[in-house]
Amino acid sequence: MQKYRKTKETDISLNLEIYGSGKCDISTGIGFFDHMLEAFGKHALFDLTIKASGDLHVDFHHTVEDVGIVLGLALKEMIYPVNNVERFGEATVVMDEAAVSCALDLSNRAYLVYDSIDSGKVGSFDIELVNEFFQALAFNAGITLHLTKIRGRNSHHIAEATFKSCAVALRRALAKNSRVGVPSTKGVL
Repeated sequence: MQKYRKTKETDISLNLEIYGSGKCDISTGIGFFDHMLEAFGKHALFDLTIKASGDLHVDFHHTVEDVGIVLGLALKEMIYPVNNVERFGEATVVMDEAAVSCALDLSNRAYLVYDSIDSGKVGSFDIELVNEFFQALAFNAGITLHLTKIRGRNSHHIAEATFKSCAVALRRALAKNSRVGVPSTKGVL
């Protein structure tokens, strides 16, 4: 699935295969964000290519949010209508002292509960942008997403556990299961 987004603030191209091997080629101009997206793709087992340029001289916000939008739109197009997959996914990922839990529903109803790290910096990356990324992702993909920090002190570890827990939960929710059919009593999602 290829997606593009070009605004006055960003220019993003994305290629996504949700049943891949975790092969990633990420270049956003934001080193820490590239690292998070590579971890996300690897642990979701998504093949993911993202090339983004943005107004980084202003700050990283527009690029991070717009990557979340484009990735969310690609996921939405590939996921729905939901059929023959588990639909629900959950994972807790630990990184040293940090533990973050993700629970999600491929519901086609966007919602975000974000109770993970929300302040500070990792290098020049504002940690509050982690929330912005997941909000853009959830709302554009039509996913109900709950991210909860259980514990942790190191901002890098907490942020990375947040991305990885979401990735593993997505992989589990997208696991094929032909017995499920449409995973809803409504008959459609």
